[in-house]
Amino acid sequence: MKVAENQPLDRLNTFGISARAGILITIETEEDLLSVPGFDPARDFVLGGGSNVLFVTDVPGIVYLNRLSGIEIRRENPDEVLLEVGAGESWHELVAWSVARGFSGIENLALIPGLAGAAPLQNIGAYGVELASVLDSVTAWDWHTATWVVLSKQECLLGYRDSLFKAAQPDRYLITSTRLILKKHFTAQVAYSGLAAELEKSSPGGTSLADVFAAVIRLRRKKLPDPAVIGNAGSFFKNPLVPATLYQQLSDRFPALPSWDAGGAGIKVSAAWLIEHCDLKGFEMNGAAVSGQHALVLVNQGQCSGLAVWELAQLVQARVWDTFGVRLEPEPKIFRFAEVG
Repeated sequence: MKVAENQPLDRLNTFGISARAGILITIETEEDLLSVPGFDPARDFVLGGGSNVLFVTDVPGIVYLNRLSGIEIRRENPDEVLLEVGAGESWHELVAWSVARGFSGIENLALIPGLAGAAPLQNIGAYGVELASVLDSVTAWDWHTATWVVLSKQECLLGYRDSLFKAAQPDRYLITSTRLILKKHFTAQVAYSGLAAELEKSSPGGTSLADVFAAVIRLRRKKLPDPAVIGNAGSFFKNPLVPATLYQQLSDRFPALPSWDAGGAGIKVSAAWLIEHCDLKGFEMNGAAVSGQHALVLVNQGQCSGLAVWELAQLVQARVWDTFGVRLEPEPKIFRFAEVG
């Protein structure tokens, strides 16, 4: 365990926001958790890869940097493997590791930034696949009881970009590892039209596990700005779920609005389309901007503050509400210490 005071966080978040931590504690082993101070959600923060967070203010208390590593095959049979993955492992490197060994189920989730511990927190998803399709269980440190717990997939309450760890009990658990069930016999999951078209163009003679993995990487690189080049946290807003009655009104007014049936939850509509049709794509304000490459992404154009990004996000929300009557919900965790007005 490493402990340091008054530490910069700009290199630990993909927005590149210049926030600071009162204390930075790097957790490298599960034993470290036996001696760390208790977690105070009003002052403290748990940080993984920093790819899904916006620091609007400094963190006055402790930032717990999760660096628990390791990939282990816990169980194997002719059809599948059960992997246990440390929360501090790179998600994309885990996907590449699995594809290289012929284990399938997460290839559609290639190039999603961040660490493995954030995958169940967000129930990450892309190109027609969500983590829920492969998750077996999560091991976590319970801040309330100072013990480890194992939570089944059902207990994790996975939803659309949501989970027990994000909505129901957001400050109770620090995820230490996840268990995933991956298949040894590959079946391509290409229902997502954009992926199907990319594969038809690049691999017309057949679709292998490696083909899907490579196609997803190409698509993500074409559509989304690289955080290594310009600070961002990927998709800033969730695609909103709207009631069928509201969707009917919207589709009558805007027949081109992309949508997907979400079953009993309602109709999911494209947040990017809504933002773009408010003439906000490429819009800049105080060093923050709506990406000209993809309207769902907010970017730090250089040295802007987290507050500037948050004010831009609120402006986008207000414009979409005024134009369409639809509320956009941020995807990243917003850390905004209460003393800031």
